[in-house]
Amino acid sequence: MVFDFKKEYKEFYMPKGTPSIVIVPKMNYIAVRGTGDPNREDGEYKQAIGLLYGIAFTIKMSKKGDHRIEGYFDYVVPPLEGFWWQDGIDGIDYARKEDFHWISVIRLPDFVTEDDFRWAVNEATKKKKQDFSSVEFLTVEEGLCVQCMHIGSYDDEPATVARMHEFIKQQGYELDITDKRLHHEIYLSDARKVAPEKLKTVIRHPVKI
Repeated sequence: MVFDFKKEYKEFYMPKGTPSIVIVPKMNYIAVRGTGDPNREDGEYKQAIGLLYGIAFTIKMSKKGDHRIEGYFDYVVPPLEGFWWQDGIDGIDYARKEDFHWISVIRLPDFVTEDDFRWAVNEATKKKKQDFSSVEFLTVEEGLCVQCMHIGSYDDEPATVARMHEFIKQQGYELDITDKRLHHEIYLSDARKVAPEKLKTVIRHPVKI
């Protein structure tokens, strides 16, 4: 049986459509940083996604080559995720997509070390003849958060976010978005194949007591 993070860790990847509190542990990611509108066809974001998947599948398919990763087990590559922010405002202004800063990420299995990651970057660079120097090994411990499943267009996320923020007030928490704790999205649908009104996205915001 191939390990699927979405199925094994439903509390992080498959929340309900109503807000809930979750404690998110430390996780390692493949990451690429950038700026600008993610919808631009020739923009940094589309290029970043290609780089992320290039490394993700190099690691996954290492089982077929000479590089042996200690503790390796076969797995489904986890979904694409993103941390987002804009300078000078709290939260996200969806009308100013050109002002986005983002860290686009894919989760790494815990058995992948930084040495394994560096091997994958070198291997992908050599085989794909592409520059992967902007890809980094990133560790994030989100801790106490509120999250909710959003179904629909990305532009309709503010309504879900508003419900999340009302929920934390009712539960006695405070929003804690800072330059270190960011708006977080997990993309469970392929926007190229799924109608906007059916897209499934986990939205997660840091909170404090």
